[in-house]
Amino acid sequence: MANPEPRLRICLVEDDEIMGDSLSQLLRLEGFTVDRCRDAAAARRALEHQRYSVVVSDVRLPDGDGGAIFLDLKATGTALPPFLFMTGYGTIDRAVELIKAGAVDYVTKPFDAEALVNRVRSRAEEFGAVADAGTAAGATGGSAAMRRITDTLPRLARHAASLLITGESGVGKEHVAREFHQLTGASGEFVAVNCAAIPEALMESELFGHERGAFTGAAKAKRGYFEQAHQGTLFLDEIGEMSLAMQAKLLRVVQDRSFVRLGAEKPLQSDFRLVCATHRDLKAMVEAGAFREDLYYRIHVIELRIPPLRERAEDIRWFVRHFIEEFNQRNPAEPRRLDPRTERVLLDYGWPGNVRELKHAVERACILSTEPLLDAEAFFGDGGDRATNAPQASQSLADYLIACEKAYLVQALGQHEGHMTRTAEALGIARKTLWEKLRRLDIRVKGET
Repeated sequence: MANPEPRLRICLVEDDEIMGDSLSQLLRLEGFTVDRCRDAAAARRALEHQRYSVVVSDVRLPDGDGGAIFLDLKATGTALPPFLFMTGYGTIDRAVELIKAGAVDYVTKPFDAEALVNRVRSRAEEFGAVADAGTAAGATGGSAAMRRITDTLPRLARHAASLLITGESGVGKEHVAREFHQLTGASGEFVAVNCAAIPEALMESELFGHERGAFTGAAKAKRGYFEQAHQGTLFLDEIGEMSLAMQAKLLRVVQDRSFVRLGAEKPLQSDFRLVCATHRDLKAMVEAGAFREDLYYRIHVIELRIPPLRERAEDIRWFVRHFIEEFNQRNPAEPRRLDPRTERVLLDYGWPGNVRELKHAVERACILSTEPLLDAEAFFGDGGDRATNAPQASQSLADYLIACEKAYLVQALGQHEGHMTRTAEALGIARKTLWEKLRRLDIRVKGET
């Protein structure tokens, strides 16, 4: 088991000698720095003079209530680390009250020591990541997959002239591209182009630019995206949507870094880094004749695949807290906290829209919730025109979410006349993923076996 970074310091408040010594030793073996406090007074003094990553406290202490430490410090406006409470059966109600007041978690005795350590590590690393990164754009998540990408980007920024980023819609491909651009230290701009959003008739003019009078309506000269990206980075999102004719013209620019404005004769030079992104399988498109092989090998020198959010549960936790922290910084008078009991619901949900969907869900929950503690209803509760899908009293939230997902997929299939490929593309998922969802939810598609 990998050790946390030494900077993760824990304040352990436990008066029971056997329990306190055992937990202190276990946490230190896991790489944490542990300050042991045996009563509330000692804990208050420690919190006044030391910055901690997590406070782990018993609810019952010899000189008072451990929760009072948290509530008193919170009332003063002091910036607090996450509080995790250890509670016996008789004090569960008190622990729930503390969660509603802003504590992040609690465990009930007797508990599995390793499970407690894992929970402490998760809270400590999340708090450390938010504290270190704040709301900086550089935050990409804490999963092993995203850490590998984060660790690789500086080296790519130093040496790579082109980069291909793949992954489902909403996983954060443009965000990684912007990180790449920032790390290059380029003096030029980051120019983002959504190839799927530009009509074919306008694509050439948008990319290459045009001279005045080059065509009807060209009242003045215009710099194209290639020109705007000089000394910077050109990001071509959804490059798989580009026509074969435009792919041929793009290939020439990628090879020579030169182009000609529409209506001009003299070629222009542009020195830019090229980052392409797609949710499609470009290799399969090459084999099907839908994407040029020579262009594919030009842009596929280095590929970064961003996994979907459902494959990196650690990032679901990280992003939820990151987005809540962003909301709290913008709205300090209405702070929000995640109910720990809701975490399992968020982890079990498939997030077909990936980080984009998760961010919108968190923002919606923060804005619409009338309580500071965000429960499952804040994220998934539906009203208005979806009232007919409301869960019955005998229906669990998990069953309700499954029913919603099933209804959504049936609706999407209907809109695309049961065409699997078009439906998968509209949903931003792979055809295989769609097929697996349909099989799991027992949805039959006409013509499919």
